[in-house]
Amino acid sequence: MIELKDMQLLSALARHQHFAKAAQDCGMSQPAFSMRIRNMEERLGVSIVRRANRFQGLTEEGQMILQRSRSILDDVKALEQEIAASRGEVSGTLVLGVVPTATAYAAQLVDQVLAQHPRILARVEVTTSLSIQQRLYDGTIDAGITYDDSLGRDLVNIIQLYEEAYVLLAPTEMVSGFDGSISWAEAAKLPLSLLDPQMQNRRILDRVFDDLGLTPKIVSESNGFMTSMVMARAGSTATILPLALVDALGDLGGTRVLTLIEPEQAKPICIATLDRTPELTTVRALKQLVAGFSR
Repeated sequence: MIELKDMQLLSALARHQHFAKAAQDCGMSQPAFSMRIRNMEERLGVSIVRRANRFQGLTEEGQMILQRSRSILDDVKALEQEIAASRGEVSGTLVLGVVPTATAYAAQLVDQVLAQHPRILARVEVTTSLSIQQRLYDGTIDAGITYDDSLGRDLVNIIQLYEEAYVLLAPTEMVSGFDGSISWAEAAKLPLSLLDPQMQNRRILDRVFDDLGLTPKIVSESNGFMTSMVMARAGSTATILPLALVDALGDLGGTRVLTLIEPEQAKPICIATLDRTPELTTVRALKQLVAGFSR
């Protein structure tokens, strides 16, 4: 018989694609974790994991077991939350997948959630728009804050949040000749630190530059904004950030923020959840807050 613990371990292994990381996430040693998976295979009489020198994915039978396990785990999670709700409280873990450009908004939203429902444990996982779409469907996140045009519409509920506008953050000396705005053509001539090409925000920026026939001077890439902001404060590079992030951070000494124009650009950001029955009480509470969240 498969136990809930077995399902949780298999789900963690599929999520991390790595035995040691999955074991750590589950609070177990790697040998104990691996032995539990082996024991499950022996009880069922099938191979669940394709093994070589490193994790190679799940077998066809393993994928089938994983899919059913996730459904059962979701039902258990929903039941636990419904029981808590019957006592007049909303509790449980709420996992949000968030694109890097929306982290400031996500932080403010989580703050509102915790103020109203202090028994919710919110976990924010910053990742790509593609990962958010995949993880919504496989049930490893409860909601995603991402670009509207990055999502399929099958079984997904979408609430529009705001329009993502872009600004240039640059060392004060680097843009001393500009007033409050700068064109994309002028920004392209500056040494820029941007996100990695696989990130949706970077693809948006690349498309803008390409449409204008520009080749930006990119000198640094990273998978988050912190590196670019530190380099801007150090005086070596400029970067392009979402306005919402800059507004949330406030003044960054030694830098200036310029509106990017010619053309002005904006991309819709939304929050997406799966259309599921029963709906998790944590997700329901989140959606209710989003509907009235001041932006």
